[in-house]
Amino acid sequence: MQHSRRVFCGSLTPEDAGRRVTLAGWVDAFRDHGGVLFVHLRDRSGIVQIVFNPESTPDGVFHRASLLRAEYCIAVQGRVDRRLPGTENPGIETGSIEVFVDELEILSESEALPFTVSEKAMTAFGAGAKTDHVAEDLRLQYRYLDLRRPSMRDNIMARHAIFQRLRRLLDGKGFLEIETPVLTISTPEGARDYLVPSRVHPGNFYALPQSPQLFKQLLMIGGMERYFQFARCFRDEDLRPNRQPEFTQLDIEASFIDEEFIYQLVEELAVEMFALGGITLPRPFPRMSWNEAMEKTGSDRPDLRFGLLFEDVTSIFADTGYSIFRRILQGGGRIKGINIAGQSEKLSKNVLQNEYAKEIAPSFGARGMTWMRMEGGKLESNIVQFMSPREREGLVRQFRAVDGDVLIMVADTSPAVLASALGQLRLHLANRLGLIPADLYRPLWVTDFPLFEPAEGGGVTSSHHPFTAPDRTDFDPADRDELLTLRSRSYDLVMNGEELGGGSIRISDRNLQRRIFTALGLTEEEIQAKFGFFLRAFDFGVPPHGGIALGMDRTVSMILNTPSIREVIAFPKNRSAYCPLTGAPSTVRREQLAELGLLGAGKKEVLPGPADGEDEVERLSWVSRIRVLPGERREIEETLRRAEALARQAEERAGDEEPVFSPAPAANRLRDGGEARTPDPAAAEKLLKLSPSVKGNYYKVPGILD
Repeated sequence: MQHSRRVFCGSLTPEDAGRRVTLAGWVDAFRDHGGVLFVHLRDRSGIVQIVFNPESTPDGVFHRASLLRAEYCIAVQGRVDRRLPGTENPGIETGSIEVFVDELEILSESEALPFTVSEKAMTAFGAGAKTDHVAEDLRLQYRYLDLRRPSMRDNIMARHAIFQRLRRLLDGKGFLEIETPVLTISTPEGARDYLVPSRVHPGNFYALPQSPQLFKQLLMIGGMERYFQFARCFRDEDLRPNRQPEFTQLDIEASFIDEEFIYQLVEELAVEMFALGGITLPRPFPRMSWNEAMEKTGSDRPDLRFGLLFEDVTSIFADTGYSIFRRILQGGGRIKGINIAGQSEKLSKNVLQNEYAKEIAPSFGARGMTWMRMEGGKLESNIVQFMSPREREGLVRQFRAVDGDVLIMVADTSPAVLASALGQLRLHLANRLGLIPADLYRPLWVTDFPLFEPAEGGGVTSSHHPFTAPDRTDFDPADRDELLTLRSRSYDLVMNGEELGGGSIRISDRNLQRRIFTALGLTEEEIQAKFGFFLRAFDFGVPPHGGIALGMDRTVSMILNTPSIREVIAFPKNRSAYCPLTGAPSTVRREQLAELGLLGAGKKEVLPGPADGEDEVERLSWVSRIRVLPGERREIEETLRRAEALARQAEERAGDEEPVFSPAPAANRLRDGGEARTPDPAAAEKLLKLSPSVKGNYYKVPGILD
């Protein structure tokens, strides 16, 4: 059989009737109907029905056809014919034709499948097979089978089409596609690096890039002017459900531009990408400063598909007699709220008081929640009696409340807790009440982020990275309070509450870049060790430049409306950053470790451990899955030393005696005080930042037993 003459199954149309064709692919489904064998043949392009009729198919071919099973790989030759009226199958694109086969070659057989691959019914009204019930790790273990499913195949092909469209658009605008190194130097970019030991330079390591940040800026200094790359990036981050340790971003950088250039370019790219998914994005995209986003939605990636925007009602209660509000205002706090318009019937008093005020709002970090509803032209709740007529009138006016509306308010002395709690309530209510339209896409530019954030133990850290240009240059790098007031020339592209990408105008002045490093507390030695090569390039005429990086896995997932980014990646890791297909990460041979100088010294060449200098604090951090902050290290080291001393003392006193398993009688150990109390939300929020994973405002830890 001449495979060079093969045509794709999905390319056949009724106009091909009478044509003799060669097809190849996999058996998707098989049906014996009264002696006539019907087979769905599937290749990358689609499915076509092939027929083995004992009246026209040679006996040997018919016998081999009777042995076919699901996922056999075969090649056939035959004649295309139109289906008889009433036998068409609208469930497949070639459902109006079929191919009568007279030649068959079984290229390879298949064992019993771990799960069903077929998704198409052989009859017009049959239900297609589903894989929703198949465990994801099983799908990932047999990813090569999973990729055969039409839905997965369509995702990968759509991803390809999106990437190709972007390549053509950027090429047409003068951008050059340039690869940057994958083995590079470790630089601080917000997450842990994946390190690669060097055999040639023992004791030294490469780092896999978290982003091509430094290299794309060097390309601008090198005069390339407009660069792009579908960059593979690697971040050893704490686990989250929709995050991968390796991912793809569309990296863009350009010289002699400002923010408007980036806005116009990326909006055009986004419109084209989403159009491939049948989604129309109106231009221009609205813009919102970071401060406004936090004030109105409590999030730096606001979802604007629905309302429920915050109203600040602090001034209304300036002279309030309501004791709870008065205490918070006296402590410098604020009061904000949301009008849940027309939802009074869905939010009963029991739901508002016992669910939201007592359970849901506190779980989001709020000390409490105040609610009231608008009925008969006036506000009603169990606290309205504590408010003056002026305060009630002010609330109605501020919230523009009418009958059927429900008002909720949160007060707190911490702006961060207030924004976070009310922001989470906003999303919770929108989901519960069905206020989020299913097929609406609302892009948004969030701009003017803070340049710095407070660091643990004093000082500041970069909100994005240390190469982002500030909104002004007349600042004192030693004045922490002033540094925290600086805004950056940065921007994020947000869609439906998800950040799709972010970027900034970069620093192009060497003196300004050094001042930023100084503000971050880096010494001259640290600057030279980490960025010396980069700063040296600043001595040779740096053009003004800026750029952006779009997360392509997340963007494609949103366009195709998949439940996870793993559905648009050919070979992803699972939620634990593990690959069920290959078993990575895995152990390696001792010979490999020895070549890399990773085996410990000594006769037994044991792996690094407590006996040969392993950092006990780092080991404790890893085993407990709790990150140790720099300010905590000394105290933990001292605690470990005391514990070791006690253990030695106990061992010396015990001598040859049997170990005592219960040195003290069992007893409950309770905290001081006999009354229940709610933990400080700010302290709880700080604790959760140390967790490798959070679920429902609780630590999420790896399972020990399944």
